[in-house]
Amino acid sequence: MSARRFVVWLGAALLAACSSKEPSRLDHVVAATDDPWARSGDESSAAPEAGGDGALGGMDLEGMLEKVQQAIKKPGPYEAPTRSKSFAEDKPRWGVVKLAGSIVEREAFSWSGGQGTELRTVVDRLRALAADDQIEGLLLRVGSLDISVPDAIELRIAMHDVRKAGKKLACHTEGAANVTYLVLAACEQIGVAPLGQIAITGPSAMPIHVKPLLDKLGVTADFLHVGAYKGAAEPLTRTAPSREMQETLGAILDRRYETMVDVIASERKLEDARVAALIDTALFPSSQAKAARLVDEVLSFEAFRDQLVGEGQWATLELEPDGDDSLAAMMKVARFLGAIPPEKPLGDHVAVVYALGDIVDGGGEGVLGARQEIASHTLVAALRAITDDPAVKAVVLRIDSGGGSAQASELIWQAVNALVAKKPVVVSMSDVAASGGYYIASNATKIFALEDTMTGSIGVVGGKISPAGALAKLGVNTFPIGRGKRATMMASMEPWTAEEKQVIQASMEDVYRTFVGRVAEGRKKKVEDVLPIAQGRVWTGAKAKQLGLVDEIGGLDAAIAEARKLAQLADDSGLAVYPPTPTLRDFVTSFGQVQAPLGAHVRDALVALGAADPVIAREVTRLVELALSFRATTIQAVAVLPVVR
Repeated sequence: MSARRFVVWLGAALLAACSSKEPSRLDHVVAATDDPWARSGDESSAAPEAGGDGALGGMDLEGMLEKVQQAIKKPGPYEAPTRSKSFAEDKPRWGVVKLAGSIVEREAFSWSGGQGTELRTVVDRLRALAADDQIEGLLLRVGSLDISVPDAIELRIAMHDVRKAGKKLACHTEGAANVTYLVLAACEQIGVAPLGQIAITGPSAMPIHVKPLLDKLGVTADFLHVGAYKGAAEPLTRTAPSREMQETLGAILDRRYETMVDVIASERKLEDARVAALIDTALFPSSQAKAARLVDEVLSFEAFRDQLVGEGQWATLELEPDGDDSLAAMMKVARFLGAIPPEKPLGDHVAVVYALGDIVDGGGEGVLGARQEIASHTLVAALRAITDDPAVKAVVLRIDSGGGSAQASELIWQAVNALVAKKPVVVSMSDVAASGGYYIASNATKIFALEDTMTGSIGVVGGKISPAGALAKLGVNTFPIGRGKRATMMASMEPWTAEEKQVIQASMEDVYRTFVGRVAEGRKKKVEDVLPIAQGRVWTGAKAKQLGLVDEIGGLDAAIAEARKLAQLADDSGLAVYPPTPTLRDFVTSFGQVQAPLGAHVRDALVALGAADPVIAREVTRLVELALSFRATTIQAVAVLPVVR
């Protein structure tokens, strides 16, 4: 839901609530039964009340909503036009689509608005336009994209589907680097602005270590791990990456580099050696980019568009079209307010369940569904409901997570195991499905990953944050006193003693044995065969397939197709998505529950860092929050991977 549409819908809902108590078209839908959650056929077929025609107490609410939508869409007198001068509705046209910013799995919501455009929104829109007889070609105006390599590969597949449908596909940019260029390369023609640049510098990793920051704060990160490659705590306990982490990163970067070379070579009809030389050159001003055959034209966007369209016509298209159906808009308002249930296919269907973010115990921080974190209580409840739903014949579990709480991972594993016993479960791994993210995937009927997915990391880390030094700097001394040999073990502000570490290590070994056993059971392997490929090591999707940790190389579409096949459903059978579009209840219950565990001086430092590099600031924030999470969850199955660009 875009912020613009949210405002329109909410405003319309408030108007409806305040204007009249007379029955409306919406009332006709929800009043057909005493049960407001019951469904009776197609909601869109509901007829208006006699004499209503969308008017509430003399107020034409639908007409008002339509006028508001039109006013928002209409460009001002000094803004760029949204269609050609010769535009006619009944003639074929080029569609112009803007594509920029964050491309995410599920849009994150807050009271300040949504964040990012969902990958499936872009993919579905491209495929719908590919099937539109009125569209003869698409021109993507591509800005800087914040998108992972695996998601870029899935986006590229959809772009190629446009070309396979017989449509022309072109891209224009004012400058692109690395992953954004991989997206551009899926187009038949690429244009760049006269002073634009193309940068193909190659993939890079940025390990971020915050131990010096913790040292300055007087905080000691006291951590243990099981698995030689389990480096999740390294950013907290070391000032630089270990040899094992460097080896892991080397394998990831090798895979990303191979992907970059393969894509550019195949799309731009260049030899691999030539592409490698171009990557070493790295930066190409527009004219040099054309000479190197990385782009086809050096023109402004308008000139490039007019050259493509010629005597034809064009129109700007939205990635998320609002549509002209006022009743449909009112239905969305009603769903947001909770007056009618979320959209759900009629008949047998596949459920797509998103599991995104860190895995945490309990209900989490009150975020909406599993969009930003995977709270065990929330996801387990959803999985159990889906297990008991006879209309759901198969499930696709879409995972983008580096793990987290070992206990929460085990609870989710059990829920997935119960689900697998009744219906097929196909896992689709996005950018990362490692440690706890792999734990919850390991017993699926089938696992799909992309070649550049980061997965595995079968290992355990445990520890605590010891703030005694920080408290001392503030003039606070603590004196833990207890009865029992280990009474103050968890309460002490000091690091663990050697004997206490042995106790924690033994507990971690037990969790590790369970983790490895779950993987062996799910992947139909012997424990002794899993141990060599465990040890906390992160694998690329390509290598994980060779090792038997995943079954197939493919994205979400391939996983959905496999789920339908296993469930013996038609290729066009419906999909239900969890978490669904948020409701007002979701916003209300999440409001005020988001905690701010970082001290004011740390937040100020992160704000300053964000001005220099928001990506680094985001990662540092995540690491500090990870460190603090061990106060509540001592043992975790978590993988901390560096920023890979």
